[in-house]
Amino acid sequence: MLKRIILYIIFLNACMVNTPAQEVVTGLQSNYSIIHNSEKRKGNKELTSTDTLVLPFFDDFSGHSIFPDNKKWTDNYVYINNTYSDRQITAGIATFDALDNSGRMYADASSSGFEADHLTSQPINLNYTASDNIWLSFFYQAGGLGDPPEANDSLTLQFFSPDEQKWYSVWKVGGSLDQRFKPAIIRIDEDRFLQKGFQLRFVNYASLSPNLSDPSMVGNCDIWNVDYVLLDKNRNAGDTIFADVAFTLPIRSLLKSHEAMPWKQFLQVYLQEMGSSILVHYRNNDTITRNITRNFEIWDVYNNSQAYSFSAGATNIAPLTSIDYNANLVYTFNTSNNDSALFRITASLKTDNFDPKGNDTLVYYQVFKNYFAFDDGTSEGGYGINGLGSRNAMVAYKFVSYMQDTLRAIQICFNDSYQHANQREFDLVVWDDNNGIPDNILYTREDVMVEQGEAINGFYNYTIPEGVAVNNIFYVGWRQRSESFLNVGYDVNTPNAGKQFYWLNGEWSKSQVPGSIMIRPVVGSPLLITSVHDTYIKNKNLMKIWPNPAKDYINIDPGELQLSGSSYITITDLNGHELIKVLFSDKVDISSLHDGMYFLVININGRPVGYNRFIKSR
Repeated sequence: MLKRIILYIIFLNACMVNTPAQEVVTGLQSNYSIIHNSEKRKGNKELTSTDTLVLPFFDDFSGHSIFPDNKKWTDNYVYINNTYSDRQITAGIATFDALDNSGRMYADASSSGFEADHLTSQPINLNYTASDNIWLSFFYQAGGLGDPPEANDSLTLQFFSPDEQKWYSVWKVGGSLDQRFKPAIIRIDEDRFLQKGFQLRFVNYASLSPNLSDPSMVGNCDIWNVDYVLLDKNRNAGDTIFADVAFTLPIRSLLKSHEAMPWKQFLQVYLQEMGSSILVHYRNNDTITRNITRNFEIWDVYNNSQAYSFSAGATNIAPLTSIDYNANLVYTFNTSNNDSALFRITASLKTDNFDPKGNDTLVYYQVFKNYFAFDDGTSEGGYGINGLGSRNAMVAYKFVSYMQDTLRAIQICFNDSYQHANQREFDLVVWDDNNGIPDNILYTREDVMVEQGEAINGFYNYTIPEGVAVNNIFYVGWRQRSESFLNVGYDVNTPNAGKQFYWLNGEWSKSQVPGSIMIRPVVGSPLLITSVHDTYIKNKNLMKIWPNPAKDYINIDPGELQLSGSSYITITDLNGHELIKVLFSDKVDISSLHDGMYFLVININGRPVGYNRFIKSR
């Protein structure tokens, strides 16, 4: 794991556009999980506490929401997850980053530094004396599986004085490459804080990469993870140990090779694809040996019935010990459905009654629909090929069809880029195989636009109306049309296992990044087309502009598009650098541009709805 993190950091910082072409990984510019859960977020804010909380105040962030528990916290800027680290004390962490509570980069984000996420407690009754020994403890981690904060970035802790109506900074730590979760404990013994209405607040200070020459590479940065927050009385400076046995990492797919796959494909290879165990990770955070019982259940969701359940028995766990346990599984997924299936896998620990219970249960959904997936559905970064010589670079991901089938679409998760800099064209490509590397092109569609999907994590369906016959090994990916990368979703937690390739300087190479790009082939019956955006057929999105070539002005015919005050025209160069952005008008001044070729994109509410290329000529 340390090697993987070091590689990630190396690629994360390889961001100079004047370097030779190479693979690049960068942070996210937006968080789709937050963006597409706005209704839940609104409900979260409406259900806050109306009175002060009483001790103990505890949160290990093991709930099922991506937002902080509104009964304990007043705001929702941090991201509750279990994927931005692999060293958490218990399942669930609060991640502080450079994205706000709408899932977008903070408006005042800059390379000079800015105040980013807050995590503020509800008012707490601390009407005690210093002799009651009130202490606050928590664990924190710099970076995790995200971009590590630099030395001038920080995570701070602040206390609120109710009488003075004032916040005081009481603790601060600077950025570090140290990936460990570290304990911190602070005594609260000042009268100004020992009052009813006390609050605590974590704040992170972040700074964007100073390299803004390619905005598509500027992304989320300076990650901090916080876990196991406890405020209570009758404690001491050494009281950072918790009497708790808990799960740590999430459950992953029970399949050997895939996170998800088509049901009919699974039936062809279930003997070799079905895993023989359920891997779980748990930890004894106590200072004494503890005894727990491990139980498992598989539920057929579509049929609403229990498919299988078993107990892995009781066991003793030594103090302060982490366990990676493979529970023996003698079951193969089975259902009466013909074309799809969904199973809920639940793992639970039976622990002592005094243990916190939220971290004793994990749930995972095994999906069998019409697509293959190796990624876990959550992107922690962005991937692309960047630098001199990367025009026409290609990226391919290897899949296997275990039966004669038809490729109907390719799903790609494109990250939103800083200043929407990756709104550019690329070529969609499908290859066959030649001794383990991509070979002949089976299908290509040129001039496809980058799109952000509307589902969680932003997968967008690029359909192939005529379909492509596939059997055995095939590859899906893209060919880029500039020297700036496209910023595709990157799953840090899933190794690509040698299935990911890139083409530069006339030859294919295996990817050197440790994670997986988020791309998924869709196979089977023809897809139901519901709108023009499901196909992105070029002649329906190609805007009419004239003259072309143009000298000083371009005229635009929006056709049937319903434009409003939130409609913008963006003009970029071939590398995606934004040069002009104005409110929509049917006539645009381009006199400031140098001679050359440019892209024009019309956006409505931040979504590209039409485009064309033009030439500026004197």
